[in-house]
Amino acid sequence: MRIETSLITRAFPELVLFDLDGTLLDSAPDFVATVNVLRAERDHPALPAALLRPHVSRGARAMVTAAFPEIGEAAVQALIPRFLEVYAGELARHGQAFDGVETLLGAIESAGCRWGIVTNKPEYLALRLLPLLGWDARCAILIGGDTLPVRKPDPLPLLHAARELRVGIADCAYVGDDQRDIDAARAAGMSSIVALWGYRLDDDDPSAWGGDRMIDSPMQLLDPANWP
Repeated sequence: MRIETSLITRAFPELVLFDLDGTLLDSAPDFVATVNVLRAERDHPALPAALLRPHVSRGARAMVTAAFPEIGEAAVQALIPRFLEVYAGELARHGQAFDGVETLLGAIESAGCRWGIVTNKPEYLALRLLPLLGWDARCAILIGGDTLPVRKPDPLPLLHAARELRVGIADCAYVGDDQRDIDAARAAGMSSIVALWGYRLDDDDPSAWGGDRMIDSPMQLLDPANWP
């Protein structure tokens, strides 16, 4: 029997875009190691992972601020280059993909769909990470925090990714664990999923971010019903 292609429902959007840290990758252990190298260089004791983990999705400045709350903004900014230098040596040494992520990515690929990454991490660091994770030949597009003149929550990185891959916005979805991710997706007119397995501060309220779905684990996204 002939099936009309218009009646075929995809298991996934044609293009799934992901945030990186806190969404695909549990990179907190790499960042904790980085911060504690910086603290040791300044004769400070190591900090526990639980203190630093909630700040990971907020970027280098937030992590340096959390690691050295006693120093001012100018000193924080001055430490960021050293933070990035140390972090480059810790890439994927301690962290790994969240449970279920590899299964999800494989399912997206098997369905004939594509996935990519839009992150605020500097592009050169994200590019170094991909082969360490075995994702360099699989990721359809990578947009870093400095690939374009603006970064999330501006929608341009998401719009650019869709345009480069020639996929309509209605056929895309973005998955992220931070409010900036959801703000960017909403501004782009793209479906959004809040990754509740990621990193959040205690006072964050993801239900207020306006995402289309809130999902507890990557494995739940194997169910087509959980996509917007």
